[in-house]
Amino acid sequence: MARPPMFQRATVTRISKESADARTFVLAPHDGPITYRAGQFCTFRVNVDGRALFRSYSMSSAPETDGELMTTVKRVPGGAVSNWLHDNVVEGDELEMSQAAGRFCLRETTAPLLGFTGGSGITPVLSLTKSALATTDRRVRLLCADRDRESVIFETALADLAAQYPGRLGVIRHLDSDSGFLTPEAIAEFVGSDGESDSYICGPEPFMEMIEKALPGPGLIFSERFGAPAPVLPGAETPDTVTTPASAAPAEPSPSGEGTVTIILNRKKKTVPRNDGETLLESARRAGLTPPFSCEAGNCATCMAKVIKGHATLRQNNALTDDELDEGYVLTCQAVPDTDSITVDYE
Repeated sequence: MARPPMFQRATVTRISKESADARTFVLAPHDGPITYRAGQFCTFRVNVDGRALFRSYSMSSAPETDGELMTTVKRVPGGAVSNWLHDNVVEGDELEMSQAAGRFCLRETTAPLLGFTGGSGITPVLSLTKSALATTDRRVRLLCADRDRESVIFETALADLAAQYPGRLGVIRHLDSDSGFLTPEAIAEFVGSDGESDSYICGPEPFMEMIEKALPGPGLIFSERFGAPAPVLPGAETPDTVTTPASAAPAEPSPSGEGTVTIILNRKKKTVPRNDGETLLESARRAGLTPPFSCEAGNCATCMAKVIKGHATLRQNNALTDDELDEGYVLTCQAVPDTDSITVDYE
């Protein structure tokens, strides 16, 4: 089955102020509602000062509970896209957005859910919380860290959910301005007897690393990263290196230094000699093309393309679904050819 086009236009029907520096953009995709799971994200393509920039933002809506698609964006100092969205986009404007991607999703289990969020990291965790409360009997407890009172996001939304699901949702707010940064001891105290829970973590990298190390286990750990590969932790559920099939069976691996890489992008077709260990994205750049990319860590799916001849292995995959992998899609920033020749189409 062919995947829908990577990007489509969507109208911004409403903008809500969530905090001093966070806005929720309510979107109406022109091609109709998109299919997504709670916890997933979309990649946005915007033109800033004549440059096409790509950034991934999580949905704050959940398909089971919200009739509208919502993404929440926090203004980041020096952030070209987040600042552009805040300063330029008004209701009625159109944005370009990708299909949904990401594996920061609920699994089928009765285990309690623990959420650890820093700042705008609450966005996908709110989506997961809505879904878990609406579709399961799981208990949910959240530890939300923010810089100060003015930075708190979704305070009302979470209070409303706690009132709607008494006894099933608990939210603890931690303000760095009042209590300093969270510590491993505070994390262990929060977990308490729920060590077998599924833990979902999203926030700044140092925040996530601290919590990952502090969690006592043996529950599974899910971390959402847009800028760096996720570390492999004892007890954590992280994607394995994925071997992605093309439509035909893979050929024998080529000898070192032999073979070609053919890239099809925007109706241009370029072929370059294959270099051992080079990703398809790197090969495309070497061919003089300008393929889409963002995180370059296997997390955002901006660089995805389809292998139509040959075979490649992914070093990391936190974005593509198993069905997409089966259909031959790869993350070109992580896909390394392991056949004599390979052809990839950005469609």
